[in-house]
Amino acid sequence: MAAVTEAPPLAPAPEKKPPRKRGRWTPYWLLLPGILWLIVFFALPMIYQGSTSIQTGSLEDGYKVTWHFSTYWDAVSEYWPQFVRSGLYAAAATILCLLLGYPLAYLIAFRAGRWRNLIMILVIAPFFTSFLIRTLAWKTILADSGPVVGALNTLHVLDVTNWLGWTSGDRVLATPLAVVCGLTYNFLPFMVLPLYTSLERIDGRLHEAAGDLYAKPFTTFRKVTFPLSMPGVVSGTLLTFIPAAGDYVNAELLGSTDTRMIGNVIQTQFLRILDYPTAAALSFVLMAAILAMVTIYIRKSGTEDLV
Repeated sequence: MAAVTEAPPLAPAPEKKPPRKRGRWTPYWLLLPGILWLIVFFALPMIYQGSTSIQTGSLEDGYKVTWHFSTYWDAVSEYWPQFVRSGLYAAAATILCLLLGYPLAYLIAFRAGRWRNLIMILVIAPFFTSFLIRTLAWKTILADSGPVVGALNTLHVLDVTNWLGWTSGDRVLATPLAVVCGLTYNFLPFMVLPLYTSLERIDGRLHEAAGDLYAKPFTTFRKVTFPLSMPGVVSGTLLTFIPAAGDYVNAELLGSTDTRMIGNVIQTQFLRILDYPTAAALSFVLMAAILAMVTIYIRKSGTEDLV
């Protein structure tokens, strides 16, 4: 019988290293320029302004950090009417932008047809000129001898606005109405564009389904169109209210000393009075107030899917 020889044991297979993930750091490298931009032009100025708000001194003698937090209380207690006025003007302009912008965005999204691009160009046309020129144009539009004031007088609209305190006598310039009109005009595109983007995403078959279920047009709008456009409504109102609350150009050019907003106070403190701590404190209070209102508004609106 032939001898049976055992085969030598096989050598264990070498362990395979997991494939190296190539480019896993690529997203972080792509984010690095934006992060550096935010640090240099947002975080560092915020830190500097925060330190300025707790300083004491003068421009001649210099400012020193003395942890003088009472500057915040003094600023709010003295300029709270301007804070309230800014919120009211910004809210009024936001509501007007929504009332004017929603039908326009609806028209562009569902009814414009081949005219869609032309209407969109007309919406963003104000951006082709500077903010200052657009605001100065309203001084001509709302001039005392202009056709707008004449038409309002003929229709007795100024009687109502005078009773509400929006205008004074036969004048529109240097009144709250003029400031709100300027804010509405300048920030209307910021309302229309998010609304149009949100409405355009709505599937047209949903409207057809609502019609098949015998829903009337208003019911379709209330149950289908408007709820689905809420991200655009929230985005548009935020993009309108936030810059309007801190604006000072419209109140400076179209208003008077009685219509000064908090932005005018901050600009005066920084550039004319040269009270940097008070100006910085006012800026932080305004930012904190807007941030609190925006947080509450987003939570109450029931949507975080912003456009």
